[in-house]
Amino acid sequence: MTTRLEASMQALTTRIGAGDLEPILEILAERRTLDLSDLSPADQADLIARRTATLLPPVGRLPMILASRFQRMGHHVVVIVGDLTASIGDPSGRSADRPALSDADIARNLATYRAQVTPFFDFERADFRFNREWLARITLPEFLTTLARLPVSAALQRDDFRHRLDAGSGLSMAELVYSVVMALDSVEVRADIELGGLDQLLNMQMCRRVMENAGQVPEIVVATPLIEGTDGTGAKMSKSSGNYIGLALAANDAFGKLMSIPDRLLPGFLAALTELLDPEIELLAAQHPMAVKRLLAADVTATIHGLDAARAARASFAAQFSRRRFADVTDVPTVDAAIPASVADVFVRVTGLVSSLNQVRRVAAGGGLRLVHEAGDGEQVTTRLSETQANLPIVELPPGAGRTYLRCGRFVVEVVSDTSRQADSGAGRG
Repeated sequence: MTTRLEASMQALTTRIGAGDLEPILEILAERRTLDLSDLSPADQADLIARRTATLLPPVGRLPMILASRFQRMGHHVVVIVGDLTASIGDPSGRSADRPALSDADIARNLATYRAQVTPFFDFERADFRFNREWLARITLPEFLTTLARLPVSAALQRDDFRHRLDAGSGLSMAELVYSVVMALDSVEVRADIELGGLDQLLNMQMCRRVMENAGQVPEIVVATPLIEGTDGTGAKMSKSSGNYIGLALAANDAFGKLMSIPDRLLPGFLAALTELLDPEIELLAAQHPMAVKRLLAADVTATIHGLDAARAARASFAAQFSRRRFADVTDVPTVDAAIPASVADVFVRVTGLVSSLNQVRRVAAGGGLRLVHEAGDGEQVTTRLSETQANLPIVELPPGAGRTYLRCGRFVVEVVSDTSRQADSGAGRG
């Protein structure tokens, strides 16, 4: 008997074989909510294992997408928000002790978390819990009993801790017991399986140890590979590095950021961020990278914002960069041509599209800073701006026919004067 996933694979591979990538977006949208409960236990385990870097205990040969798959296989998912452990801060990979967070800082950071992860789960069938609920109730004798059964070497085996101590950097007692406090989450919910990134492996190993000491069956640890950042430098994707796809990003921004990744990242991103299976990813490798990148960007955007928003973002991107007719784009920010600001300031201080003046200069050095004059018929006259010209006041930009735009990499701003406003008004542009 053909399973629902096998039927979906047949439909999708047929489309790839025909070179028809457009319908794949709808197939993947359906697959994100596909009931996987008709898979055998072995097939369920294999589907999870193919996106797993380490499995403890070893029984054979994950980000939120894996947790979503577990739920659709019929398992019960508990999403735990570490509001109390956030006051310590996860020390994994840190080269110095982390500044303490106030309750206000934590509340602000977590305020929108449930809304951000909601696209991945049906919370009518999943739990969403804050660990302050049980950790705040633990008494000192209870915690000391837990610590007494753990050797100090269990924490000091971590390379990051040893490197910090060898370098003379600080290591607080709170950081030393962070993994123990985190383990109490697993004890509370009696977890069978815990999902986490490979950088959390040592923390999750501590969870297994503490659960066993508490008389529980230790959880299975599913550690997923770390995702490389969008900048292609080899660094892992993280908010602090700015090389990530934020769940709170607007649809156009998420789509544009994914379209800017290096081609070599495509296989890893398709595996980590979509519901595509390995044979399907291998088939896509024969397609043009730009077409595959559009599929990736549209699918991830659809996951967060829905299919309609993803299609609109794709159309906007095509208007902005494929056809390069900026007048077709409805959400290009505008700046007044008379304001006292340089070209670089327009992107950094006026619109906030670019994070720093140094980034604008780097884009200019790579040839990505442009002045564009666009006529009514869409014809463009483009002038490359140098690093020195990035400091040019916009009031001194050379005039040209039609409308004036500044482009810094994938970001575009229209420079609007009183004359152009009047022309737009007369033309009925809304």
